[in-house]
Amino acid sequence: MQVSCRILVLVMLLVLFPGVALAQQKTPEPSPTDTPFPTAGTLQATAASGLTISSPVPGQVLQGTINIQGSSAAEGVLSAELSFAYANNPTGTWFLINAISQPVTDGSLAQWETGAITDGDYSLRLLVTFEDGSQREVIVPGLRVRNYSIIETDTPTPVTPTSTPAPGSGPAPSATATPAPRPSASPLPTNPAEITTLNIAISVGKGALAILGLFALSGVYLLIKAIRERG
Repeated sequence: MQVSCRILVLVMLLVLFPGVALAQQKTPEPSPTDTPFPTAGTLQATAASGLTISSPVPGQVLQGTINIQGSSAAEGVLSAELSFAYANNPTGTWFLINAISQPVTDGSLAQWETGAITDGDYSLRLLVTFEDGSQREVIVPGLRVRNYSIIETDTPTPVTPTSTPAPGSGPAPSATATPAPRPSASPLPTNPAEITTLNIAISVGKGALAILGLFALSGVYLLIKAIRERG
């Protein structure tokens, strides 16, 4: 009798509340705990720990010899080098400044003589090679070399240099700074010593009058002389 009552109650629950009955019968399975993967920024910060260029900073005006400050010391570093390139560098060509044989921590990485290159906008790169063959780079964009040209009054907002993997070591975004537009040159003032067409015409007229005056004086002189000879 009790078994029949239980079966009857179960049938009524299935008819009236199928969702509740199924929920009572189904034992929930424990869901596996998801392990979060590290983001690209976390991997980048871990791999590039200790690699920095603290000076110069993006947008800075450079003149003469520049002391490049920063750090090239990190775990597993094999070698490092500093180089520069034009701001618009479609060929990806970098020119070596200094090869760093010993790791540097918050010190001088190289001396850069900017007077030996043409004025313009450049990027600076610290390229580090690790023992496993991978490479990382720290790029400072928007450096303005102004040894022989005027310095713009509007200084671009500094952009924090970023550390990115070198080509072939995996993709990673890198920030770039748009060079500030150069001011247009102002027209030169009028030269006060400039000779105009009117000045030339006046000078020619005065010369002609002077010649006519000489001819007139010569004619008067000859006339007077002829009269004296006749008398």
